[in-house]
Amino acid sequence: MSGTLLVRGGRVIDVDGEREADILIVGGKVAVVAADLAAPDGVEVLDASGKLVFPGLIDPQVHFREPGWEHKEDLESGARAAVAGGVTSVMEMPNTNPTTTTPEALADKLSRAAGRMAADHAFFFGASPENAEQLADWENLPGCCGVKMFMGSSTGSLLVAEDKDVERVLRSGKRRVAVHSEDEARLRALKANAADDVTVFDHPSLRDVEAALKATTRLLNLVEKTGRPVHVLHLSTAEEVALIRERDLGELVTCEVTPNHLFMAAPDCYERHGTWAQMNPPVRDARHRDVLREALADGTIACIGSDHAPHTAEEKAGGYPNTPSGIPGVQTILPLLLTAVRDGWLSLADVARVTTSGPAAVWDVAGKGDLRVGFDGDLAIVDPSITEPLPAAWLQSRSPCSPYIGMELAGWPTTTVLRGEVIWRDHAPVGASRGKPLRFTKS
Repeated sequence: MSGTLLVRGGRVIDVDGEREADILIVGGKVAVVAADLAAPDGVEVLDASGKLVFPGLIDPQVHFREPGWEHKEDLESGARAAVAGGVTSVMEMPNTNPTTTTPEALADKLSRAAGRMAADHAFFFGASPENAEQLADWENLPGCCGVKMFMGSSTGSLLVAEDKDVERVLRSGKRRVAVHSEDEARLRALKANAADDVTVFDHPSLRDVEAALKATTRLLNLVEKTGRPVHVLHLSTAEEVALIRERDLGELVTCEVTPNHLFMAAPDCYERHGTWAQMNPPVRDARHRDVLREALADGTIACIGSDHAPHTAEEKAGGYPNTPSGIPGVQTILPLLLTAVRDGWLSLADVARVTTSGPAAVWDVAGKGDLRVGFDGDLAIVDPSITEPLPAAWLQSRSPCSPYIGMELAGWPTTTVLRGEVIWRDHAPVGASRGKPLRFTKS
């Protein structure tokens, strides 16, 4: 039977902690998790002795650039980078060219993904003032993970800047809305008043703390008014963390953080990496980084999203402020977080929570994010003994613009399993791409 596999001898890591156990996957689904399982006749056995076995990771924020910017990345190369890093499910953002703002555009992405994406996948609809009323009808289409709203401009043309339009989006539908929370009026004022000789060191000032805090405050006010659940993407400020804790809106407001805002800090990151550290919202100083780490560990922040946002080296080499924001990151989530475990500010159970069960709960992903019986047999198998500088040759994205190249990391994904089939092993894909559209439990 396809999708049948016994993974033997590994240390299973999930939100409940860690334990020595074998995992039997039958027909693509987890059948048994227990110690010392006997292999049924004819079943392939994968030796995971000395390895950590996580549920397959879920990355709820990636930009794979197709259609429109395939020179930066495409659905195939982005998904290949994902599974190389143990990420078996991805949710792709709508700011492509053309934008994913109609059912026809969603159908086009699903068609492009079929047979090409190695990871399971879903796509966000992009909110706009023009399509706000239609989103309630579209958000439950197969292959859609929800609605993404840009309150501040970033890569691409999508923008919902005014409160009246934000409220229209929030009143159109029921599913959680993902929000890029920066205040557009503040961003425009900062840009208009900027000196002529700004450099990348000025990036955190041109998209400052007030721009983020003001937008998130506006958003929470509208959440209280409408009762619509939202998910605040890529938190970057200590002040937003304090605001979310103070307002305490429960399940109406969830949030995520990127590894970049946890593992870099200004001004050092700009001194060392220049525009390779440029992203929206910006990496800020260590005060913000340390609060974000604390909030991730204590559960204030629900999950990690890589915000994988590749560009070419030539584009990144242009003069700031004309350089694009964003870096690739889907493949490096797990090694970075295992380095946090080594350094003592996360536990292995935390890593499982923020990369598997956390995003599954935020987005109501069916059958993913856990190793319970009946869930999809998705696994990320890690060798914790490998501690070495990140080699550029390991990265699968078309973009080479990773500031983590050369950084010593603790633990590496070696094998990735999707629904009981080994799809990545020893730095290479195995078999044809098997990714399918994700399913969701709420509508």
